[in-house]
Formats: sequence, structure tokens, C-alpha cells
Amino acid sequence: MIVLGLTGSIGMGKSTTADLFRAEGIEVFDADAVVHELYRGAAIPLIEAAFPGTVSVKGVDRERLSARVLGDHAALHKLESIVHPMVANARDAFLCDAQRRYLPLVVLDIPLLLETKSATVDAVVLVTAPEAVQKTRLLQRTGMTDARMAAILARQMPDAEKRAKADFIIDTSLGMDSARAEVQAILRALIPKKQ
Repeated sequence: MIVLGLTGSIGMGKSTTADLFRAEGIEVFDADAVVHELYRGAAIPLIEAAFPGTVSVKGVDRERLSARVLGDHAALHKLESIVHPMVANARDAFLCDAQRRYLPLVVLDIPLLLETKSATVDAVVLVTAPEAVQKTRLLQRTGMTDARMAAILARQMPDAEKRAKADFIIDTSLGMDSARAEVQAILRALIPKKQ
């Protein structure tokens, strides 16, 4: 089974690209979705113990938690030490299930794949766009400010560095048809045709 790592900095179009893989019948492990699920369940008591006041009746209040850890390396490390092992367990279960079903290829959608080296993959697909496009997309998000964007981007490896480490690059600024064609080309290159 080929394990394809899908990554890209915030605002580059990674989630949309993951959906393009799904549209081709490829199963995708979505690390962000797992975190959202953990914040509504298993991680709640651990996060409340570590960061009192960041949990509401609906689960972890992402805005409060973000305000608590953004720009504070020690707090961020503490949060990651809680959440990352839980995400890794979910990822391992996904991979075991995929192997049991003899899937030829799966995608691990992990935003900080290259920064954290949190998973072993056979190849890396980087989703990218020019910096101006990225910043425009980010500033359209609810609650995003220049300061918050700068703090998030400071945590991420520069795009040029990611490009150098990637096996495949998809530039989402070229439009959906181009991105879809790139996804299809990657799959043709990696999955042998049935005889």
C-alpha cells in the first residue's frame, strides 16, 4: 500500500485538494477532522486540566484555546503533547484498516507533516499557491487578523522549503480543473494499472 502525505501551509487549498483525492475514490485520513472530533470528546478533560477555562458545554472552545497557546511555545508544546499522540493513534488505526482491506493507496492529510515529521509516508504532495493568494484567502476567514496570520505562518515551514522536500506539487491558484488534473496524474503515476 502506498501512503501519500498531503500537506501545505494554511490557506493553500489543502482541504479542497483532499476532496479531489476522495472524488477519485481514494480514502483520506484528515488530521484536522480528528482534532475537531477529539475537541468534542476524548481530549476535553485533558485540555481542561492543562488549560483551565478553555472548555465549554460544546467541548473545547477553539478560540479560547488558540488565544491561550498562540505565540507561547511552552503552552503550544503542552497542547501538542496531549493531542498529537491521540491523532497518531487514530492515524495508525486508519492505516491498519486500509492495509486489512488491501487498498492500493491512501492519503494522510496532515498540515504540519514536514514540520513535525509525525508520519512516515512514501511520497509527499505539497499544495501551494503564491503568497499573495494565500494571504488573501486567509484574511477572508472569520476572525483572522494580520497578527494571527503572522503567528500561524511563523509556526510553518516556508513554502519554498516545503517545495524542495515535496515529491509532487499542486498549485491551487491555477484553478480546480488544473488541481484535479494534477491529482489524477499523481494517481496514474503511483497506482499500477490493472492488467
